[in-house]
Amino acid sequence: MFADIINMVFKMELKEKLQILADSAKYDASCSSSGNSYTSKKGLGSTSYSGICHSFASDGRCISLLKILMTNCCIFDCKYCINRRSNNIKRAIFTPEEICAITLNFYRRNYIEGLFLSSGIIKNPDYTMELIIETISLLRYKYKFNGYIHAKAIPGASVALLNKLGKLVTRLSANIELPTSTSLKLLAPDKNSEQVTKIMGYIKEHQSKYFAPAGESTQLIVGASNESDYVLLHKSSSMYEKYALKRVFYSAYIPVNQDKLLPSLKIPPLKRENRLYQADWLLRYYNFKVDDLLSEEYPNFNLLIDPKADYALRHLEEFPKEINTASYYDLLKVPGIGVTSAKRIIKSRKYFKITFNDLKKMGIVLKRAKYFITCNSKYCLAPSLFKKDFIESNLILENKTPTNSNFKQLSIFHE
Repeated sequence: MFADIINMVFKMELKEKLQILADSAKYDASCSSSGNSYTSKKGLGSTSYSGICHSFASDGRCISLLKILMTNCCIFDCKYCINRRSNNIKRAIFTPEEICAITLNFYRRNYIEGLFLSSGIIKNPDYTMELIIETISLLRYKYKFNGYIHAKAIPGASVALLNKLGKLVTRLSANIELPTSTSLKLLAPDKNSEQVTKIMGYIKEHQSKYFAPAGESTQLIVGASNESDYVLLHKSSSMYEKYALKRVFYSAYIPVNQDKLLPSLKIPPLKRENRLYQADWLLRYYNFKVDDLLSEEYPNFNLLIDPKADYALRHLEEFPKEINTASYYDLLKVPGIGVTSAKRIIKSRKYFKITFNDLKKMGIVLKRAKYFITCNSKYCLAPSLFKKDFIESNLILENKTPTNSNFKQLSIFHE
């Protein structure tokens, strides 16, 4: 039966395949900017340090890549996945030459700057990995494509194939998907977390100028299982430390399947996903620890305010910070002060005493920071207003945005 499906989908028209497999790929969030410069001066494409993907460069430029699946046929039956084998959906498979043709045509029309290639598991992990390797080999060697390529390493494939793939791509990813082995066994019984961590360990050990030079990333699904933000963030933190990941991507669970083991959600938990991204940023760049932000007693983020403001409100005894004397790391704890603005403060106060007006010129978000700082021992508001309830209600009021319940994934095709 499966062989009949394979024969049928290989014969599809290319446009129909693209529509199916680009649409299927949008549920995978694990793509990222490259942070790498490909040095070859011959051929098509390039990568830059600003990165290539559905992201933003340091100058605000939107970076694009073609994000598709090799196939949405899959021998696995993960309960949260639209492409699971038990779903009655339209299936398709690209040939390696078809992916090359699409990538080069999109690149020449300036639609993309690179490729993100993932896949369902067809036949077995090794067979799937061989198809991916054949595709990228054609792009690199036959068509001289030097641009960013991010590929999904297939759990369970041989080390020899992983080694081949790593030498062809800019970045590799291996998706852990769920934070505990218990949840993985419950919702994705065909998967094995040890196979994923084995890939992560191999990439870390072998990463170099010639092997996945832009490193590795992974994805955690938010809300498909019942783990708290505290558990998710601890999982991320441990993976950053153990495997030197470039990014952990958080993907809000999208209710595309019906199953008694899945949560009954009408829309994805996008606000929760956003809070995890904000917290992840605090861990990587602001010197916060997981236990600073959450605990077993306080396991989930406040969806009404960002994690840094939440931290400040729960630790008001540490505030207000005096702008003219606080250390760099203390300044980073202040809502509304980022890495760049904290450095500006440290540099500027060597020459003059900073005032509230000076902070506005430095790019500080004063509407948030004003509640947690003093300038020359002066509080921006009446000292009697330095109270948790007052500050929290004002921050929530400022952060309120219209809620759109009509969640819809973007498509490469107009509808």
